[in-house]
Amino acid sequence: MFGCECWCWNSEPECYLYSEPEPFSLPSPLPSWPKGQGFATGRISLGGIEVEKITKFERVWNCAPVRGKSKGVSFYKPAEIPEGFSCLGYYCQRNDQPLRGYVLVAREATSPKPEVGCFDNPALESPELKKPINYTLLWSSDSYSDGCGYFWMPKPPSGYRAMGFVVTNTPEEPKVDEVRCVREDLTETCETSDAIFSMDSKLSKDSFRVWTTVPCERGMWCKGVSVGTFFCSRYLSSEDDLDIRCLKNGDPNLHGMPNLDQVHALIQHYGPTLFFYPDETYLASSVQWFFKNGALLYREGSEKGEPIDFGGANLPAGGVNDGECWIDLPSDDDAKNCVKCGNMESSELYVHVKPALGGTFTDIAMWVFCPFNGPATIRVGGLLNIELNKIGEHVGDWEHYTLRVSNFTGELWQIYFSEHSGGRWLDASDLEFIQGNKAVVYASRHGHASFPHPGTYIQGSTKFGIGARNDVARSDNFIDSSTKYQIVAAEYLGDGIVTEPCWLQYMREWGPTIVYDSRSELDKLLDLLPFYFRFSVENIFDLFPTELYGEEGPTGPKEKDNWEGDER
Repeated sequence: MFGCECWCWNSEPECYLYSEPEPFSLPSPLPSWPKGQGFATGRISLGGIEVEKITKFERVWNCAPVRGKSKGVSFYKPAEIPEGFSCLGYYCQRNDQPLRGYVLVAREATSPKPEVGCFDNPALESPELKKPINYTLLWSSDSYSDGCGYFWMPKPPSGYRAMGFVVTNTPEEPKVDEVRCVREDLTETCETSDAIFSMDSKLSKDSFRVWTTVPCERGMWCKGVSVGTFFCSRYLSSEDDLDIRCLKNGDPNLHGMPNLDQVHALIQHYGPTLFFYPDETYLASSVQWFFKNGALLYREGSEKGEPIDFGGANLPAGGVNDGECWIDLPSDDDAKNCVKCGNMESSELYVHVKPALGGTFTDIAMWVFCPFNGPATIRVGGLLNIELNKIGEHVGDWEHYTLRVSNFTGELWQIYFSEHSGGRWLDASDLEFIQGNKAVVYASRHGHASFPHPGTYIQGSTKFGIGARNDVARSDNFIDSSTKYQIVAAEYLGDGIVTEPCWLQYMREWGPTIVYDSRSELDKLLDLLPFYFRFSVENIFDLFPTELYGEEGPTGPKEKDNWEGDER
């Protein structure tokens, strides 16, 4: 859909053609999920209020520079709000993406309220939702042409907080029943996340910024719920204390989360295919195969390793990573080389299921184990590739990717790709699908980091054009995680539903501490570099990823920050 829009920053409006983003949908229809409590029913109770996710919108205003590459952003009013529900704020997204987002609408919970008197908490005697008193005009496009935008901040009554902004294309103040404010005890603080749009001006007071928002505290024990609205400001950076809030899930039972049957159905429907590089030497295996084929447990002060029980029952459990124990390869050279190569036939994904964003989403973290991580390849200047002998190697490689599923519908929303010490979220609209709604994940050569599309990804200094290569492509070596998986943890389901394997309780290192002889390898590297790349060894160290120089043996999944926290 095309139309003409006015750019109103200058005194004389100019017109240009904009393209209305097309809505995105997954390649295949969603199945009928197994029966449960509140998962995929369209609505979620947060205790005091009930919310529904709106994904249909009416465009209010489109804003983009007349000159330049940016296609700008569009601001939307939620459409088709169910009877009895109220808008909490408007939605915004960039025009160069499919129309893919949501805002929550709310109503007072229909279930009986807890019997708490005003003496215990007077706030609970007040309505959960109230109309704003009025609005404050935050910013406008400096013209009264019909195509211009006006941004209004709701002024909440005392004891209530606004959840988002209202946008109009006329200068008249919105009606107070356009949105609702939420009682403060049902909210939590939020912070800005991704920058959506920025408009610079020589006068700082006339600059304008728009961001997405997320709860300040995120993780499987946190209660903050993203409303899906945006935050905007006339200043060059977001403020520390935002004028808007996110919601809080006060339901201790998290009724919107899937039961075990529903979790299995989600994995079987969405489980990605994990492809290893065509000439990959160091493939995946199951943890049990690794133990059975000679992995050894070493203890501080002992030079001899001890065999590990098939299920890891003799591994020290719990505690912290105190460096007192570590796992290593078999001592026999032939057995060591065999174990390094892995065993694809035994390989499987180890699944941790946990609440996200206050139980309005489910995160399905899928961990893959490789007995060995191979040496790195360095790219210099976009042309020269140097394969290192040892730098980058370590025993026991744990990598993962995470599916984020909406608990309102059961729809796959995003996938997080873990890339060594970092990673990134990708929207479902940016994924490659191989069969129905099953995405593709690529494991990088030797390092097994996760990537969404084939190609070469450089980790290091873009300024100097030097870094570690991550090559990914399809091959005959792959794992279908929709069938080859084991659920190892889902704490929210309660005790006895999922039994964690013994090896998951091992919180120490899955490989020995190694300090590489980086100086000798880097001296060889310097000799191969063109003259204009010959930095001192000290400068070269600053350009490479830090994990290339040496590594304490990597710890297992449960010791990682993202086991309980959010992917960042």
